[in-house]
Amino acid sequence: MERKGKALQFLRGNPTDSYSKLPKYFYILEETYPVSVVKLKKTADECFLYAFVALYTSISGTILPLAYAVVDSENDASWKWLFEQFKQAYGERPSMFVVSDRNESMLKATSIVYPGMPHYSCMWHIWTNIRSKFKKGHLQLHELYFATARSYTLDKFNERMSKIEEVDPRVKSYLYDIGYHRWSRVHATVNRTWTMASNIAESLNAITKNARELPIFDLLEYMRTLLERWTNEKLLKVRASTNHIHNVLDGVKRYIVCLENKKCCCGHFQLEELPCVHALAALRHRNETHENYCSPYYTRESLLHTYEIPVNPLPDESKWNVPQHILDEVVNPPTGDKRQPGRPQKERYKTYDEIKSKKYKVSCGNYGGEEHNKRSYKNAPKKK
Repeated sequence: MERKGKALQFLRGNPTDSYSKLPKYFYILEETYPVSVVKLKKTADECFLYAFVALYTSISGTILPLAYAVVDSENDASWKWLFEQFKQAYGERPSMFVVSDRNESMLKATSIVYPGMPHYSCMWHIWTNIRSKFKKGHLQLHELYFATARSYTLDKFNERMSKIEEVDPRVKSYLYDIGYHRWSRVHATVNRTWTMASNIAESLNAITKNARELPIFDLLEYMRTLLERWTNEKLLKVRASTNHIHNVLDGVKRYIVCLENKKCCCGHFQLEELPCVHALAALRHRNETHENYCSPYYTRESLLHTYEIPVNPLPDESKWNVPQHILDEVVNPPTGDKRQPGRPQKERYKTYDEIKSKKYKVSCGNYGGEEHNKRSYKNAPKKK
């Protein structure tokens, strides 16, 4: 490991030099992205502590990744600082909410910085907790639980919750204790639409896995160029894509659609903010198009607006025109504790479902056949 560290330092440069570049790098970011919010926090002895970046493209209200930060660890202080910078960049907007794996430090931070903002649970993390706590009925519970979490109406929710109780009453009690509003779409106090899990965070963790080993200057520049590439790629892919109360008969069931309020008793219309099949039937009856009844977030104009502001490239470092007082600023590497023994952990621990989903092939050590090993091979010759 020591040899590897020396080799990486030879290729990437001295980490100390990387920290010393941060003041002028942040200055150039602010010059290139005038509405951006970039923050550098140091300790009393000029050592690096935190960094926060929210670029112009994300601060203008698009659906790109909004902000990113580099901190010492996930603790109460770092999460609180992150949300304080986030609030400074974006303020407090209607219908804001957080979806997470219920990290205790994150819960404390949001309750202080955004006291009125709801904090919901990732439905996938709750399921992994159910698997580990309760040992029976997993096959039945898997489908029932996710269908219950995604239910559009209270009737469907209660019906599915009753089935969960039949399989294992302890699971129902566990979900009740968490709070239905934290994981159920129909009970949420703010419309969660399709944001039922923290998958986007896992996706970003996966794509930045190797970049997190880079020196801090290269890591921050990697994140900026990643946003630039995503913006340009998406921009190239964009293409053109009364009586307000109606009774709609669907088979033997009757649904009431209110086009004026964009609601249907099935729940899809108001939660997804797109016309459901019953609303579409009512619109066909009125000879109206569905475009006027979709959320503006789904329109072509909004999609184009998302990527219309380019992530401007930075000039080569040799061409940066930085004031002398910025060049004189000192940033030293953080003073951390002694490195822990063993290899640093790069990924979070996998759950049983994630390991199982990879479908590793088991092969026999004696005969090479698949679907069994040498211990479970039934036709192995008996020992004399």
